[in-house]
Amino acid sequence: MTDRMPVVVIAGGGFGGLSAAKELRNAPVRVFLIDRNNHHLFQPLLYQVATSVLSPAQIASPIRDILRKQENTTVLMGEVVGVEKEKKLVFASSADRERVPLPYDYLILATGATHSYFGHNDFEPYAPGLKTLADAVAVRNKILQAFEQAEAEEDPRVHRDLLTFVLVGGGPAGVEMAGAIAVLVRNSLRTQFRRIDPTSARILLLDRSKKLLNSYADGLSEAAKERLEKLGVEVRLGQGVDKIDADGVVVAGQRISSRTVIWTAGVAPSPAAKWLNVEADGAGRVRIGQDLTVPGYPEIFVVGDTAALDQDGQPLAGVAQVAIQEGRHAGVTIRRRVTGQPAPAAFRYFDKGTMAVVGQGYAVLQSGKLHLRGLPAWWAWAAVHILSLAQPGLRISVFLQWSWTYLTRQRGARLIVNYCRPAREGPTFEAAQAQ
Repeated sequence: MTDRMPVVVIAGGGFGGLSAAKELRNAPVRVFLIDRNNHHLFQPLLYQVATSVLSPAQIASPIRDILRKQENTTVLMGEVVGVEKEKKLVFASSADRERVPLPYDYLILATGATHSYFGHNDFEPYAPGLKTLADAVAVRNKILQAFEQAEAEEDPRVHRDLLTFVLVGGGPAGVEMAGAIAVLVRNSLRTQFRRIDPTSARILLLDRSKKLLNSYADGLSEAAKERLEKLGVEVRLGQGVDKIDADGVVVAGQRISSRTVIWTAGVAPSPAAKWLNVEADGAGRVRIGQDLTVPGYPEIFVVGDTAALDQDGQPLAGVAQVAIQEGRHAGVTIRRRVTGQPAPAAFRYFDKGTMAVVGQGYAVLQSGKLHLRGLPAWWAWAAVHILSLAQPGLRISVFLQWSWTYLTRQRGARLIVNYCRPAREGPTFEAAQAQ
């Protein structure tokens, strides 16, 4: 390693950033990967943490551990907060330092996305989304606490509100989450309470669109809807949410009382376009060329949810496979540049298909003209997700957990964990003992 080696800064340790870093493992460059967390998260399985199928450690791995054999790579825990593209500087903040400048020769922005409430940020306190491990644990707490509170509640009229779960958004996240809550209620909780009947829980899935899984074929969309309804989920389509507050939601002028509302409707990209002061699409994603670089700045690559790229006249979806393939392509391009090799062909996404699981043992899969539903699609979904986990240990752990849950219907991660102990008024336990 010498100071003359080109410096590659990767902002984000998600699918795109991690794939780019791995592609540069043998390149004559110095790589700095910056992420606000110390772990890489397999986001497609967050809903399984939220519904107690898996524990947080089964879908996340320390980034340092994943890249431990890459001697040319340094992992920094911090948050990228700006870019000065003319001076080739990235600014990052950490726990004790603000806007630390880091120079680069090549920059890969893979900063992902967060929840979008479509201009209704007042919904956020009452309808948490699902993007981080902390989100998943918070939603898991909220779901399990609803049943615990109902068990302790003396007034049966309150049970209905406590056991009504509303999910806003009928895309893959909403469909998977609704199905998982229904299975949790029917299989795992059904016999474990004495004063309430968990199967009386009401699960509603709302979407403004007139079909579930909008990007899927009509037949698969209808199959998913029928499966959810068979599991006991109420699906309401063509109805937007007018209001969300502590007492529930208002839909088409009708109040639905609920103590648990979960937002699965939309995402917003990071402010990378504002940092760069470049053209963005309507959602705020950076418009990039076919080589994944920002027009006029061939040293800046943007991948994953942060990027807007059309293929065959259609924008590429914000899914993990797009980010992975874009990250690899960015890494290959940089490696070839620094070694004097010809540039690769323009990026083209290879669609391996899209899939969504709808309860245990059932999924829908669409890959070109191939449409599958039911158990065969679920096996395909399970295989793809297990193989996509970052480390072999996680693949084995998740496979064994899924097998155990499938055979016994038991879930070992059904824990209510409040990581910050709530403040209590009055004397402490120790002080009370001393009196």
